[in-house]
Amino acid sequence: MFLTTFAEGFEQFKRALFSFDRVSDLLDILLVAFVIYSVIKLIRETRAIQLAKGVILLAIVYLVVTLLDMQASEYIMSFIFGNLLLILVIIFSPEIRHALESVGRSSVSSISFFNFKSGSDAVLKEKIKNSINGVCKACADMSDKKIGALIVFEKETILGEIAVTGTALDAEVSAELIGNIFFPKAPMHDGAAIIKDGRVISAGCILPLTSNIDVSSELGTRHRAAIGMSESSDALVVVVSEETGAISVAEKGRLRRNISDGDLREILMKSFVGDDTKQSGRIKKIFRGSKNEKE
Repeated sequence: MFLTTFAEGFEQFKRALFSFDRVSDLLDILLVAFVIYSVIKLIRETRAIQLAKGVILLAIVYLVVTLLDMQASEYIMSFIFGNLLLILVIIFSPEIRHALESVGRSSVSSISFFNFKSGSDAVLKEKIKNSINGVCKACADMSDKKIGALIVFEKETILGEIAVTGTALDAEVSAELIGNIFFPKAPMHDGAAIIKDGRVISAGCILPLTSNIDVSSELGTRHRAAIGMSESSDALVVVVSEETGAISVAEKGRLRRNISDGDLREILMKSFVGDDTKQSGRIKKIFRGSKNEKE
């Protein structure tokens, strides 16, 4: 039985090899490889990787059952794999949604040729830098006073559904505004503030809680909401603990705890401004070097 199956598989491989069309088949192989790579890259840092391992294990069991001609087990496995597509859609629905959102976020307008930036991009980046400075200053102050805060920085995933759960503001970010939003007796201090393009678009928003059972029991509702928001979107979420005053950042379902306001500024700048600070530093070094040579 095994030798027959192996021989049939070898014959099919041989036929496919000799019927190879250089252009179309090469493109086909590259496309399949890219899709597999994209799927692995998408799920490797999520809980879906564990489910994927389970599916692979079932496939191996199905192969062994087929080779050993175990009829009862083979019938059960064939029923499972016959409905595998529907099962995968149900199990991986959050990851599939995230993948489709990632494809939808891709646009030709986001491509910059030769790294040249338009004037509007420069103005927007300056606005984002000012908002980051304001948030970091406010977080440092709230950390000292042990005032809880939950701040969501929107990236590519549109958070309109979350924003409507709070109060619309559309105001420029400042340390004073952030402090007033999360003042303990303020009406919006229990929810989250959403920041987009350097502006607070909404405050007092309700975020989805994480369903990850591996999250530490020490973490409260704010931290669980931050992790949940980072799992369901590409947003970066800043948390200030009301109990300890510690500053944390949630991104891609992971929580980085007990960071300083300086570390927070560095993380936000890297995520939203890019390498402009590094490039400007290199330019300054070049000018300093040329100046020293002239002297």
